[in-house]
Amino acid sequence: QVQLEESGGSSVQAGGSLRLSCAVSGDTSRTNCMGWFRQAPGKEREGVAVLGTGGGPAYYEEALEGRFTISEDNAKNTVFLQMDSLKPEDTAVYYCAATFGDSRLCPFRPRAYSDWGQGTQVTVSS
Repeated sequence: QVQLEESGGSSVQAGGSLRLSCAVSGDTSRTNCMGWFRQAPGKEREGVAVLGTGGGPAYYEEALEGRFTISEDNAKNTVFLQMDSLKPEDTAVYYCAATFGDSRLCPFRPRAYSDWGQGTQVTVSS
């Protein structure tokens, strides 16, 4: 089990950028898939981007690819989500999550992830 703590959420205007961070602590040996998810008011939690740790592939929600980038800093046990060209519809609570699976094809469904952070609010105004 790992502990996850997100940071970097804020209020920005449309077209702006934010970088979210997820600090990972605990038994990281049992974690090889990291994901960013988001949940807007009244909507289900959805996958944004997932990454196989240690240099594995990244996958994105198709509609977000090109604007969002997931990356990791292994030395700091931190996963990032760079968000560019933000839109009002990106407004949501963003969560970091971790699980152990096939790092060549990390799952996109939230239920596949066992450990979650508390979330960080991102608000994009028009």
